[in-house]
Amino acid sequence: MWMCMNCGHVYEPEEGDPVSGIAPGTPFEDIPDDWFCPLCGAKKSDFEFVED
Repeated sequence: MWMCMNCGHVYEPEEGDPVSGIAPGTPFEDIPDDWFCPLCGAKKSDFEFVED
């Protein structure tokens, strides 16, 4: 899973991020590089892959 290292938000591909226009089913790798964390505004580069 991909987790924001600033706030702990976990990106769920099944849910996407509809508020930001990311459709459900979108893999993290396919999110645009200018996407921001919906909770704290951190950059996509501030997310790290962590084991479930």
